[in-house]
Amino acid sequence: MDTEQLKRQRIAVIGGGWSDEREISLQSATEVRAALLEAGFEAVDLLDLAGDDFVAKISSGAYDVAFVALHGAYGEDGCIQGLLEVLHIPYTFSGVAASAAASEKQMAKALFDEAGIRTPRGVDVPAGAGLTDDQIDQIVESLGLPLFVKPAANGSSFGISRVTSRAVLNDAIAAAGSAGGRVLIEECVSGTEITVPVIGNDDPHALPIVEIVTGAEFYDLKVKYEPSSLHHVIPARLDPGVYAKAQQIAVDAHKVLGCRGCSRSDFIVTDEGVPVILETNTIPGMTANSLLPDSARHGGIEFPDLCTRFVRYALEAHEERA
Repeated sequence: MDTEQLKRQRIAVIGGGWSDEREISLQSATEVRAALLEAGFEAVDLLDLAGDDFVAKISSGAYDVAFVALHGAYGEDGCIQGLLEVLHIPYTFSGVAASAAASEKQMAKALFDEAGIRTPRGVDVPAGAGLTDDQIDQIVESLGLPLFVKPAANGSSFGISRVTSRAVLNDAIAAAGSAGGRVLIEECVSGTEITVPVIGNDDPHALPIVEIVTGAEFYDLKVKYEPSSLHHVIPARLDPGVYAKAQQIAVDAHKVLGCRGCSRSDFIVTDEGVPVILETNTIPGMTANSLLPDSARHGGIEFPDLCTRFVRYALEAHEERA
């Protein structure tokens, strides 16, 4: 499809929804729509997944492509992807299986471990399951302190706690499990925090690595949505060999999960220069402060061009599946 034909495609940008990340998603969707219009697309609508008329609009709107700008539950976990598959609408980013695998952190860890990609040591427990003193002793003895406690299927740092005392571990588990599901307890890996965006379908490649400098205990919600210039160092200040290794691992993680379009893998690089993967996001943030667009700009890809590429990737993937 040439560029002129591409720009005539009718696009539905899907945002909002019901997750903790609703407002962030709406911001992403609004900025994506503006970028696509700036790129020259002629018909771009913004649809809220939580709208009463969403299903009627998406099924009857004669859309050529859905640009999924949803974060968290119903957006990154394979739900909206399943609906779009049923409706035979091409959509951006990963499919049902890859989305579900990446959103369930324990499942993703198992796939990474099998592929030889190092992850933090950890255990998962049911939400609402208070641990006994003996269980807490076993976890602290095995993983040490501090610990990170997080929802097994959530994003954008919602529900994450850094636990420095065994006395508050059960409180952290309750907070992480407040929305249901399972809770992941992981060792705290010390080092340099980075994120590595990857774009593409069959032949994905890594974009410039972003080093995250926070001054906080971890990259929490407050820090994530402050101006990117305060916290993003691009390219990351890593030894060239470590830099190349982290990019390759991010591409490997993208392929292991079966991602397409884009992904963004978060790492801690230890003092010994070993990248340890924390998670892979299948629909990274798409706001002015977001990590992937910031990395792409440093790599020479402005936001309207980046969004155009994602639309093209979606159509190419749909054609391949058809």
